[in-house]
Amino acid sequence: MNLSATLSGKTYTFRSVKDVLAKASEEKSGDHLAGIAAETALERVAAKYVLSNLLVKDLRENPVVPYEDDEVTRINQDGLDEAMYERIKNMTIAELREHILDYGMSEEGIKAIGKALTAETVAGVCKLMTNLDLIYAANKIRIEATCNTTIGKRGHLSTRLQPNHSTDNVEGITASLFEGLSYGCGDALLGLNPVNDTVSSLAEVLKRFDEVKNRFEIPTQICVLGHITTQIEAVRRG
Repeated sequence: MNLSATLSGKTYTFRSVKDVLAKASEEKSGDHLAGIAAETALERVAAKYVLSNLLVKDLRENPVVPYEDDEVTRINQDGLDEAMYERIKNMTIAELREHILDYGMSEEGIKAIGKALTAETVAGVCKLMTNLDLIYAANKIRIEATCNTTIGKRGHLSTRLQPNHSTDNVEGITASLFEGLSYGCGDALLGLNPVNDTVSSLAEVLKRFDEVKNRFEIPTQICVLGHITTQIEAVRRG
């Protein structure tokens, strides 16, 4: 497994598959804050080049979170279609990308392959795709989900309304919420990323979302993306 690439006379060597995946991502401020982003555009291209030449089995054998430490990794790994995995494990990630985007690849074919891919492999192949590639690949398959509304139907666009506020002021959030609803947004989700990850703040925003949803009989879902432990405590308090 080669984790090095030379571009413009400079050799870039990555510490691990995890490092390659992180630095192959498009630039995001959060990655910079976490200290995992590529330092330059050339380093990002080098990471993508290394990633493109890794095999499907390389990503399975090097999960981002070790199998023995993480139940999600174990569920993902143990639930793979081993027969399909044996057929594709020696593909490079670049070859897998081409296979998915091939004109002749059907919905059934993509869903069959999907059962043999770990989360790292899915993430890796997506990092080698452009926005148009991702749209084209996603358009090959139908995935519908239903809670209070149904999303994923062909020819339908569903939107998340995200009325974030710099201080989690509930009245400010409500004003943004009503503005978004006036444009017909929010059928997929009314969802907020809180600034303050406290039980009281999370509960206050959730209560307001619930009030608006019920008052106007809006068929949608609500969510405040606090930490899971904060959400559990909010539920415990009713």
